Amino acid sequence: MAADLAGLISDLGAEAAVLDALLAPLGDAEWRTPTPAAGWSIADQVSHLAYFDETTLLSLVDPDEFGRGAAALLARGDDFPDQVAAEHRHLGGPALLAWFRRARAGLLDGYARVEPGRRLPWYGPDMGAASSVTARLMETWAHGQDIADALGAERPATGRLRHIADLGVRTRAFSFALRGQPAPAGPVRVELAAPGGGAWSWGPEDARDRVTGPALDFCLAVTQRRHLADTGLGVTGAGAAAWMSVAQAFAGAPGPGRASLNQASLNQASLNQASLNRAPLNRAPVSPQEARS
Repeated sequence: MAADLAGLISDLGAEAAVLDALLAPLGDAEWRTPTPAAGWSIADQVSHLAYFDETTLLSLVDPDEFGRGAAALLARGDDFPDQVAAEHRHLGGPALLAWFRRARAGLLDGYARVEPGRRLPWYGPDMGAASSVTARLMETWAHGQDIADALGAERPATGRLRHIADLGVRTRAFSFALRGQPAPAGPVRVELAAPGGGAWSWGPEDARDRVTGPALDFCLAVTQRRHLADTGLGVTGAGAAAWMSVAQAFAGAPGPGRASLNQASLNQASLNQASLNRAPLNRAPVSPQEARS
């Protein structure tokens, strides 16, 4: 997919606006709502985005200083994102929202001034300017998904998912390399139903290994926001199955992925039954009112 830097920057701004609309009405207590990311609240998700928006801007304006900071951060260990989150938990919701807005506005302005052909340093391999914008869009959408899930909110799927899906396809070999594994030989055909109609596709039409289904589900899978079993994706071939078991569109240490919601429900049912089995024999029967509460 040819890179349209101005269009990408516009889409990044639009994705930020969707997230801002979720955050703006929150009361201070709601900022501490746990999200599906283990140990992270909504506040942690936002501080993560603001912090790395600022370091991304630094990669644009002072690559040497960024490199020194990146080396120091990576030296803290694979859990450096958790450390960054912990260091900003003293901030309240209004301060976090102001920080996010300020950092994102500065980053959008920086991207608008960058030469399209520039290579930008990052915590993983260097990236072109378009890839950097796409990565920030993916991060905004993925962390926004965690926040939406925590709030029980639905976000409409948009054509901006094309950028995330494309990144997911392009990071296939990277996903294996993160785990010290070679990517399986042979191409994979990806065919996705686009939001609002139409289709997006990658790879040769005659490839034996295939991934098909809704674009939203593919994006949720490659950003590790949903377990493959909880999506409507169809996966054919050993190579495609191996990829989708490790798919990771973001830099950093190999992500653990999300547990299957179906399995989590089964596990909770088993725990509930075990608890009933351990209950005292003289416990009063559960009334219909209690059963519904």
